Amino acid sequence: MAAVLLALGVPLAVSVAGAEQQDVVVDRIDDTARFAALAQFVTVPAGDSDPVDTTNDERRAALIRELVNYYDVYGIRAGVFYGSDTPMAHAPRDWYLPEKGEVREAFEEALLSRRSHDPQQVWPWQRNRLVVASPVIRDGDVVAVVVTDSPTGAMRSRILHGWLVIAAGESAAMLLAIGAALRLTGWVLRPVRVLDATTHDIATGRLKSRVAVASGPPELRRLARSFNEMADNVEDVLEQQRAFVADASHQLRNPLAALLLRIELLAYELPEGNEEIASVQNEGKRLAHVLDDLLDLALAEHTEADLRITDIGALTAERVAAWAPTAEAQGVRLLGDCPPTTAWADPVTLSSALDAVIDNAVKFTPEGESVEVTVAVEGETSTVVVTDHGPGLTDEELTRVGDRFWRSGRHQNIKGSGLGLSISRALLAAGGGTIAYDHHEPTGLKVTVSVPRTRPVV
Repeated sequence: MAAVLLALGVPLAVSVAGAEQQDVVVDRIDDTARFAALAQFVTVPAGDSDPVDTTNDERRAALIRELVNYYDVYGIRAGVFYGSDTPMAHAPRDWYLPEKGEVREAFEEALLSRRSHDPQQVWPWQRNRLVVASPVIRDGDVVAVVVTDSPTGAMRSRILHGWLVIAAGESAAMLLAIGAALRLTGWVLRPVRVLDATTHDIATGRLKSRVAVASGPPELRRLARSFNEMADNVEDVLEQQRAFVADASHQLRNPLAALLLRIELLAYELPEGNEEIASVQNEGKRLAHVLDDLLDLALAEHTEADLRITDIGALTAERVAAWAPTAEAQGVRLLGDCPPTTAWADPVTLSSALDAVIDNAVKFTPEGESVEVTVAVEGETSTVVVTDHGPGLTDEELTRVGDRFWRSGRHQNIKGSGLGLSISRALLAAGGGTIAYDHHEPTGLKVTVSVPRTRPVV
C-alpha cells in the first residue's frame, strides 16, 4: 500500500507544482501582452532637432504609470527595453537589464520575435524567480521587449500547501490501510496464536487442552478441528499406554510374589548359603522393584496435582531429616540450608520428587563426602538445589538423565531401576514444576527442582 501511494503521490505532487507554475506563467504572459500593446504605440524618443511629440510622451507616461502600479501592487519587476538595452519604461526605476542570466536570455530570445520559453520548474525549496519576455512588434518588426521578473514565494507556498494536502490524504489512506491490515491480520492470526498456545500446553503435558474453533479463515478452522482430533487420538493412545503399563505391572506383581515365595520355600530345602538361590532371589526382588516403579510412573503421569501454598523450606528440611540416617549409614554427610519460603506445590508429589533426588545423590556419593540441599528464591520460582560430590555425569549423559530406564554405563553395579528421576519429572510437571541437571564443580551432579511462586495454570 505504501508503494502504491508513493507511486501515485509523487506524480500527483509534480503535477500540482507544474499546474501552479503554469497558472503564474499564463498570468505573466497576459501581463506582458498587455504591456506590449501599450508600448506598441510608443515611438523612439525624439532627438533635440525633432519637433516635440506630446502624444508620444503621454503614451510613454501612461506605460510608466502602469508598470509602477504593477510593481507596487504585485512586487513584480517589469520593463520595456529597446534592442539597445535602453529602457522605454521600467519599474522600479533602478532595475535594468543584467549583462547575463535568465533575464538576459529571455530578452535576447524575445528579440528574435518569439516569446521566451517557459521557465524551469520551481520547487518549494528553491528561491528562483520566474522570467517571462514578449516582443513588442510594430509593422512586423520587433521594436522593444517586455520583460517581467516575478518572485515565487507565493507560488511556492501554494505548491507546498498542495503537497501537504496530498501528504495528509495519503497519510489518512495509509492509516486506514494499516487499520484494515491489523484487523485482517488479527482475524487471520488469532486462531494461529490460540493453536500455538494449545500446542505448547500439550507439549508441556496438559493433554486436555483444545483449540476453540470460533473465528478465522475456513482453512484455519479446519486446521483447528483436525488438531483437536489429533490431540484426542494422542491422548487416547497415551491413556492406553498408561493403562497398559499400570495393568501389566499390577497383574505381574501377584505371580511374581508367588514365584518369590516358592523360591523362599525352595531355599529351605537347599544348603544354606547357596549362591544360585541368592542370585535368583536378588533378581526377583529387583524385578518387583521395577514393577513397583512402573506402576508409580503410570500413576504419576495420570494423577492431577493437588496444588496449595506450601512452605518449601519446611518440607525440604523434613525430607533432609528423614534421609539423614540413611546417609549417615553410608558415611555421607547430608547438609540442609532450608530457610522458610512459600510456593505453589503438591506437598505429596514434591516430597516424592525430593526423595528420589536425595536418594540418588546419597547413593552415588562416596563415603566421606557430603550432599548439600539448599532452598532459595529466584524471581517467580522457589528452588531446591541438591548437589553431591560423586562421579557426576558427562555432557552426553546429562542430555539423557531422567529418561525412562536410562542408567549410566559406569553405574550399572548400583541398585536402581532407572525410573526414579522419570517419576520425579512427571510428578513435578503435573504441578507446573521442573527439574534440571548440571555439572557440580569440581565433581558431582547438581539437580535443581523448581516450583512456581504464583499459581500455575495446569
